[in-house]
Amino acid sequence: MIGDRWGVTDAEVRRPYGCDAFVTAPTLQAWRGVTVRAEPTTVWARVRQVRLAPYSYDVVDNLGRRSPRDLRDVPEPRVGDPFTRALGRDHGRVVAVEPGRELTATIMGAHLSYAVLPREGDVRLVLKVVARTSRLLAPVLSVGDLVMARKQLLTLKALAEGDQRDR
Repeated sequence: MIGDRWGVTDAEVRRPYGCDAFVTAPTLQAWRGVTVRAEPTTVWARVRQVRLAPYSYDVVDNLGRRSPRDLRDVPEPRVGDPFTRALGRDHGRVVAVEPGRELTATIMGAHLSYAVLPREGDVRLVLKVVARTSRLLAPVLSVGDLVMARKQLLTLKALAEGDQRDR
């Protein structure tokens, strides 16, 4: 499908993600990934912070209100917690958590998992999105998600790497 992969390896596409358990026959599957030069705990702290704001194109997601750049003490997510906050209100909900490793949520009819995958010297932050939608609409949604998710992951990467340098 157009726009279904950005920055991910074949092995990352083949591995299981928490979102797979919630959508067993998806018409949309998309993977996005970045390499982050930071400790896994630093990357996880930024993943947790997605619950405060989208960290993508704030002018689109949040009417120009900037996602916080400072690292805040956001508690570990729990099933049932709001997933993110935009436009002054909560959106989506957390459906599964492996603290420090993976956050799975649902929003706008899709399920998504953020996986923190440690390697020697860096971390891979991989996002998988799955949904059941019209086969005609799936490619359009995939491309739209690619634009927003790419920006989000690059922002989280830059912030986590800055946090690591500041340590």
